Amino acid sequence: MSIPCILIPAIVGIICGLLGYLIGKSGRKDFSEEANSLQDDLNNYKRMNSQLRGDLEKLRLQINDQKSNDNINPFITQPRENIGPVIFDPSFAKAVFGKKIHENDLKIIEGIGPKIEELFKTSGIQSWKLLSETSVDRCKEILMKAGERFQFHDPGTWPRQAKLAYEGKWQELKDWQSSLEGGREK
Repeated sequence: MSIPCILIPAIVGIICGLLGYLIGKSGRKDFSEEANSLQDDLNNYKRMNSQLRGDLEKLRLQINDQKSNDNINPFITQPRENIGPVIFDPSFAKAVFGKKIHENDLKIIEGIGPKIEELFKTSGIQSWKLLSETSVDRCKEILMKAGERFQFHDPGTWPRQAKLAYEGKWQELKDWQSSLEGGREK
């Protein structure tokens, strides 16, 4: 007896269908395991992120407590500026100036606008600390090289203003700036 020609393709089709199903089923298992693994990793990272945020908040509170204790502790003999790097507190700066202050924004200095800030940053003065350590003569030199448009500016107070900003002495800076005119002392 001969098998009709139609039966052979039907049997091959059934075998291929079964193989495809089995291969697909095994692939889905790997995919779901990988998805579960990735979901577990995501949950772990979320937990760690939450814990780190809590730790950061505790450290901020400790720093604020330390700042208030430094001001009243009679046993501290070292001046505040020698204690170490100053941590920028944007909420305190905003409370004093009434607007959001970005760390190392040179435009907070009376007399410095966006173009002068750009000049200074391209000259390597990227922060309040660096500006506070820059001589007035170096500031004038940067302005002179930039052309006539910038030569009439007087950077005489800029390093001192930058030092107050770097040290977080926002109220002192604001009070002094209210007596300045275009960055110049009246």
